[in-house]
Amino acid sequence: MTIEFIGFASTKEYSESGGTADGPVVDPAYLRAVATAHEESGFEQVLIAHSSASPDGFVIADQVLTATERLAVLLAHRPGFLAPTLAARSYATLDAFHPGRIAMHVITGGDDADQARDGDFSDKPTRYARTDDFLTVVRKAWESEKPFDHEGDFYRVAQGWSSVRPARPIPVYFGGASGDAVRVGGKHADVYAFWGEPLAGIAERIREVRAAAAPYGRQTRFSVSLRPIVADTEEQAWAKAEEILERAKERAGGPQPGFKNLDHQQQEGSKRLLDAAAKGDVHDKRLWTSVAKVTGAAGNSTALVGTHEQVADALLDYVDLGVSTLLIRGFEPLADAIAYRTVIDLVREGAARRTPVAASA
Repeated sequence: MTIEFIGFASTKEYSESGGTADGPVVDPAYLRAVATAHEESGFEQVLIAHSSASPDGFVIADQVLTATERLAVLLAHRPGFLAPTLAARSYATLDAFHPGRIAMHVITGGDDADQARDGDFSDKPTRYARTDDFLTVVRKAWESEKPFDHEGDFYRVAQGWSSVRPARPIPVYFGGASGDAVRVGGKHADVYAFWGEPLAGIAERIREVRAAAAPYGRQTRFSVSLRPIVADTEEQAWAKAEEILERAKERAGGPQPGFKNLDHQQQEGSKRLLDAAAKGDVHDKRLWTSVAKVTGAAGNSTALVGTHEQVADALLDYVDLGVSTLLIRGFEPLADAIAYRTVIDLVREGAARRTPVAASA
């Protein structure tokens, strides 16, 4: 079984266990170092995240792709701020310069305040309905050899056509935990992305998405996002985890770069992580939820704690459920990208010997 690893592209040195370095928000040399480290460690892709305060993702994506030879970019996009025809051409243009190395990660937007900062005051059901219409137009722009018309609830296009189209389909990744998210993601997603829930929760979510995708004949793949904390011994790994937790407690309630004053608990995915955290600090073999509890489950905030071998074994448990993409991101972006090479090798070796057990429909 082929396993895809995705890392995280940071534009400046930023330690979530100890704060952020002084200097500009975008440090080109650091971005190149992070991209190179991920490529050398065996990652297939890096995620470029999005918020109302983030640097422009298309520019960052081009810089990462130019600085590397094989590494692909999973570029987060929030529908509603660019016309779908323009967004489709932007992704297709990146693909033309870097064939097969760009993917779209659709994040509809779970926080009303972050949406409002960019001028969007629609509610979540409306945003998901808009995403549905948006992705329909994007696919047409990527695939249509002749001019097309589109008449949707949010977008109207008359004789739309793009002179630049991807030679191969650009993969669409999709995140969201609400019922609306599953409905829209089941219709459009090539890869459906989950945050790092306990194994039983991931199995449940896989069943839900597969059921939503079935009417469209889609064979959806699945991704899980986790924050491995690894060391040479289990004791050292847990000591490192406790240090990270203490730093998180010190910074709790303070401003977070790109996410200042956001209410992550509006997001269904965050609620699920907090529900797990309320039931215990450790789930399954070594899924650690304490940071999620302290931070209000801001993003992918659950960790796997242990030696490289132990963490690889825990990741393979998700593979056994049918997960084929592992988004692993550390609390020290550059150092952890380098440190994860052993984990990546071990997971690939283990996956080659294991047959995943698909979650039942």
